[in-house]
Formats: sequence, C-alpha cells, structure tokens
Amino acid sequence: MRQIQDAYIVAVTRTPVAKRKGMFRNVRPDDLLAHVLKGVMAQAPGLDPALIGDVIVGCAMPEAEQGMNVARIGVLLAGLPNSVPGITINRFCSSGLQAVADAANQIRLGQADVMIAAGTESMSVMSNMMGNKVVVNPAVFAADEQRGIAFGMGLTAEKVAQQWQISRVAQDSFAVESHRKASAAIAAGHFKAEITPYAVNEHLPDLQSGAVKISQRLCEHDEGARGDVTVDGLGKLKPVFHAKGTVTAGNASQMSDGAAAVLLVSEKILKQFNLTPLARFCSFAVAGVPAEIMGIGPVAAIPKALQQAGISQQQLDWIELNEAFAAQALAVMQDLQIDPAKVNPLGGAIALGHPLGATGAIRTATLVHGLQRVGGQYGMISMCIGSGMGAAGIFERL
Repeated sequence: MRQIQDAYIVAVTRTPVAKRKGMFRNVRPDDLLAHVLKGVMAQAPGLDPALIGDVIVGCAMPEAEQGMNVARIGVLLAGLPNSVPGITINRFCSSGLQAVADAANQIRLGQADVMIAAGTESMSVMSNMMGNKVVVNPAVFAADEQRGIAFGMGLTAEKVAQQWQISRVAQDSFAVESHRKASAAIAAGHFKAEITPYAVNEHLPDLQSGAVKISQRLCEHDEGARGDVTVDGLGKLKPVFHAKGTVTAGNASQMSDGAAAVLLVSEKILKQFNLTPLARFCSFAVAGVPAEIMGIGPVAAIPKALQQAGISQQQLDWIELNEAFAAQALAVMQDLQIDPAKVNPLGGAIALGHPLGATGAIRTATLVHGLQRVGGQYGMISMCIGSGMGAAGIFERL
C-alpha cells in the first residue's frame, strides 16, 4: 500500500494582472498561459520537462479564446514536449487553487513526480461575467432552494452585507486599505520576484508613410492599484446592484486578465535534480453554502482545511483572502475572528484584480513569495465561489 508523500512547490510565477480591456486587451489567454508555463520552467532549468506528468489549468469561463482545452493549447504554445498532456478544470473563482490542489494530490498519491498547476483568464474576451452565451436551467428560477444560483454576484454580496451588518463605510474603508497596501507593495518591489513581465506588441499605422509600425511595451506591474483612492471618493459612487444597496464598483473586485503557473515535485525529484523547495502543500478543502450568500463560503471551507493540515488558525502567518467584494471578505473575517493584520498584506482583488479562474494560482505566487520574504511558516489562500461554495488551501514555507 502506497504511503502519502509530500508535494513541494519549487517554482511559481505569474503575469502582471491587467484591468479588463486594459494592457492585455489584445492578448490571448492561451498566450498568457504559455508565457507563465515557460516562465515557471525557466526557474528550474535543470529539470527535464519530459518528466511533467500533467499540466492542470484552472479557467472559469473555458470558451472562445480560452476554450478548446486551453491547458493543452498552452502546453503546445509554450514549446513543452508533445508527451506533456494538459487538462482544463473549472470551479469558478477557485479554479486556479483547485488546479494546485489536484496537481499536488497526483504527487502525494505517487501518480506523478512532476506536475504543473496553472490558471488563465481573460475577462476582456468575455462579453459578460457569465460568459459569452448564458443559458441558465429554468429549474434554477423555479425552486426556492436553488434560486440563489440565478442571483448576480453583486446581489449575493448585498445579501451578505445585510445579514452580517457590514456598513457602506466599512466596505469603502476596506477597499481603500486594499489599494493602499497594493500601491505600497508595488512601489517597494514586493511583487517583482513573483512576476514574469509580459511584452505586448502593438501594431500601429504610420499615416505619413502608410507603413505599419510595431511598438513593444513591457508590462511589469499590476494595473489596477491606485494610491489616490479615498473613503470620501468611494462614498460618491452609486450602488451597482441594488438601488438602496452598499456594494459599488469601488468596493468590489476588478474584472481582470492574467495567468500564473506553479511547478510541484516529489521528494525524489528534489533530490535527483538538487532543487530547493519554496513551500510544501499541506491541505485543501471545499464546502457548500446557500447560493444567495455565496460570499460566506470561506467560513465553511477554512476550518476543514485547517483540520486537514493539523494546525490552528492562530498558526497562520499570512492569509490571502480573495476580495470578491469587501462585504463578503469582512463578513468572513468577522465570523472566523481572523486577525486583519494577517489578511492580504499586499492588498487584494479590489486593488489588484480578480481574473477568475487564474486568481488561485496568482495568489499562490503571492503567498509563497511573501512567506519567503517575511519568514512566515504557514499561509492560506481562500475564496468564495459562485453558486455557493468556498475553498481554502494551506501551504508551509520551507
């Protein structure tokens, strides 16, 4: 009988995160994926890529430019050996973290020694938050116990704000802090180690010569953070989802484009190729909650992940709690009595963006490099998930 073995992260990288229709507006999500696949392998130059057992890629809207099993397309575009397979998975906002967990579990069960987990998402290529063609099952609207699935994400945030009594001022203040921390982190260069810059080529007509000029712009920093955001300024924004609500474009996550990749290996590979582990995968858990208050999902998932890892919440040094909405992040922190000082030390999705299926892998890059920089031991990534779920993953710095 096989014993469970450890899975180690030896490399992790991401692109900068762009605003929807921003610096990556003309960049395909499969190209973003290929970029981080090449980037993560470059961090382990002695490792034979033919040993990769699989490439698991999270994508919340696997259609159009990110359809056709974008994982396999990314593998081919990255120039990895034809023998390397790829699979695209979808658990909405936790797809990237799910990819990391699935890849780690393949190693833990002895089914593979080298795996890549990744996530890619271009919200610029999607016509709306629910994809290019939305066809909801009519039963969702007919059954009271399922109607919450049909709610827009913003309405679920409004319900959380009402039920947990999260005020507009508290939400706006949380959003300002997200921007402040993110702007300070960018200025201090804290994201530099985790980002593989992306060169965007733009084709522009020269009206005088009639020729087409190609200009190249190197994208090195996340695009969404603003250091000039104030509570007074956000207070002037109108609610987006409910006439008398408190959720606005300013205290909700930004629609974004981005990708990330994580290279995981077994202890056998660590020794064979003399690799230095950055972190050990400890645990992952998901849980369901009522769809109409989907934002509270982490409250159900986090205790399960902590129990699996065999640690207490107090032992966590760094928490990446995805800021889908300020209301739900604050409600989760309130319910679990999480120390705000440990949450999103470098800002979160309100400032840095939320490219859906890529976010879990992106936050893995931030967490692993953050723990390395500050010397923390345990870190956690958690997020709510559309349709009423929550996910949490725990990692240990080595």
